[in-house]
Amino acid sequence: MSIDALKDMLPAYAKDMRLNLSNVLSEAGAEGLTEKQIAAIAVAVSLSTRSKALIENIEAFAAPILTEEELNGAKIAFSIMSMNNIYYRFVHLTSNQEYATIPARLRMNSMANPGIDKVTFELASMAVSAVNGCGMCLDSHEKNLRDHGVTTQAIQSSVRIAAVLFSVGATLN
Repeated sequence: MSIDALKDMLPAYAKDMRLNLSNVLSEAGAEGLTEKQIAAIAVAVSLSTRSKALIENIEAFAAPILTEEELNGAKIAFSIMSMNNIYYRFVHLTSNQEYATIPARLRMNSMANPGIDKVTFELASMAVSAVNGCGMCLDSHEKNLRDHGVTTQAIQSSVRIAAVLFSVGATLN
């Protein structure tokens, strides 16, 4: 199994990550999330880490869970958020408020029909935004998720997945 292979790659000092990895990638350990949501979030976040070993093993983990269209949707969440997180973090952090009034003019058409449901796309986007540190994006995704009835626990679970996978990716790199 791909998760076991990942755990075997981790050095002794990352023992906590071995335990956390199994936990956050299970429905029991990711309260409020479905198996498909966990897999989509994991794929999007693994791509954010740029860790080849993590990406390969997470995609193997997700393969029996997600359709090709859903897998592509998780990749779209990663790709769009990688762009948006940089842009909107700049808008949020710069002291010149004029930038917030200027249209971004960044193409994001794939968000209209990403191949996964709206809530799963938002959860994956939330997790990638946490990795990339965009507070403005986090606020926006959290509000959208709450508006769709997603629980605080489910939102936290998506970010817990991001935290653990980022640590695993950094350790493997």
